[in-house]
Amino acid sequence: MRHFILSIFTIASIASSTFAQNRIGTGEVDKLYQSICASCHGEELRGGLGGSLLDKDAWKQVGKTQSFMDYVKEGNLEMGMPSFEGALTDPQIRSLEIYIDEVIQKTAREDQPLIKEIDGVYSAGGYQFKVETILDGLNRPWSVVFFSEDSGFITEKGGNLRMFCGEELGDPVRGIPEVWAQGQGGLLEVALHPDYPKTPWVYLSYSASGGEVDGKAVGMTKVVRGRISNNQWSEEQVIFEAPLELHRVGGAHFGSRFAFKDGYLFFSIGDRGSMEMAQDLSKPNGKIHRVHEDGRVPTDNPFVNVADAYPTIWTYGNRNPQGLDIHPATGELWESEHGPRGGDEINVLEGGKNYGWPTITYGMHYNGKPITEKTSQPGMEQPKHYWTPSIAVCGIDFYEGDAFPEWKNQLLVGGLASQELHLLEIEEGRVIHDTIILHDVGRVRDVASAPNGYIYLVLDKLGKLVRLVPTDSFE
Repeated sequence: MRHFILSIFTIASIASSTFAQNRIGTGEVDKLYQSICASCHGEELRGGLGGSLLDKDAWKQVGKTQSFMDYVKEGNLEMGMPSFEGALTDPQIRSLEIYIDEVIQKTAREDQPLIKEIDGVYSAGGYQFKVETILDGLNRPWSVVFFSEDSGFITEKGGNLRMFCGEELGDPVRGIPEVWAQGQGGLLEVALHPDYPKTPWVYLSYSASGGEVDGKAVGMTKVVRGRISNNQWSEEQVIFEAPLELHRVGGAHFGSRFAFKDGYLFFSIGDRGSMEMAQDLSKPNGKIHRVHEDGRVPTDNPFVNVADAYPTIWTYGNRNPQGLDIHPATGELWESEHGPRGGDEINVLEGGKNYGWPTITYGMHYNGKPITEKTSQPGMEQPKHYWTPSIAVCGIDFYEGDAFPEWKNQLLVGGLASQELHLLEIEEGRVIHDTIILHDVGRVRDVASAPNGYIYLVLDKLGKLVRLVPTDSFE
């Protein structure tokens, strides 16, 4: 396979966004840097009494023979670096390391074009291709699934499920569940039974409110399935629904994606803005769940016999899982996890494992305050890949078509704030290259390898479904 351009780090590019990925170089951590570090290394990290921090390749030992944490704490008098042990806490030092990474990447990207594009033809990852708009005028589309070469279903976050055939968009399907369109919530994932249309179940996840707790409306991710005939939803069955006492206020971190394997349905629920609950096995949020395709709880789930544990849990310590897919060759369950400010992750999920949030993370709080200095801990899994700064990672899909044969079985990854499509080259369960395929095309909410071999992207704020069509290959 061709060697792809390595591009591990990206930055956000929507200045008006409220997401942390667009607060690079700002907030409490910037104040900390200016008060502690700027007198030596310059307000813009370009150096002064001390050296520039913008070129990590020039750092003589940090990251090579000594960690950033140890270097700052211990200092190095030969290099003119005083010790900051006692002056800075470990979490503060970690937040400064993230901040420096942010500014390095921002500075490197300001004048560097990410993707070559001439007259609407893009060149990236060994191919030339164009981007065609298939559907326009959608209302915050969220998820797409195909049932034929170029036809399928697409969700709109506000609560509509719509069928499309080629470039023809149907009316909203009648009778689907009412959603609690709160913040990041709404109508989310749509998927088809693996034997569709022979087994014609359509699965939906959405934010649902069971009522009020202490006078405040609360909600949680809910999963149902039903059948669609003559554009009418019917025969609805509840696959997963948390009791009212486990619903949460606010509109943050519902997840939610699906993956099917061996008669099981895997689905994700975000931490709902209560990060400590991701480590609590009695709560469903911040977890990946596994059920039978009809919603029954498997008797061999890892925590099914653990007192007070939620029986559907497959993994825990997952912040806001925004992508799930099965590797077509290995059968591994891969996940994308939307991190805080930094720390977007790609994981391979194994039953019963703890993926660390918020005890360990490669990110910090949105406002620049540290979460923890810990990026690893015994008993907690490491990501296969991560982005700091974040790209605001979202939907993923393994490419299985023939239009881009060099990308076969590689992972397509969407970025929201970064407005990017990435291609991760995977070898023996490891991510060995990260190539940016598209940049500045709109927020990529979902990505799908369609039966016709083309790659489709759901661009949520632009209200579009577009596809990548190859024009030629290049060397």
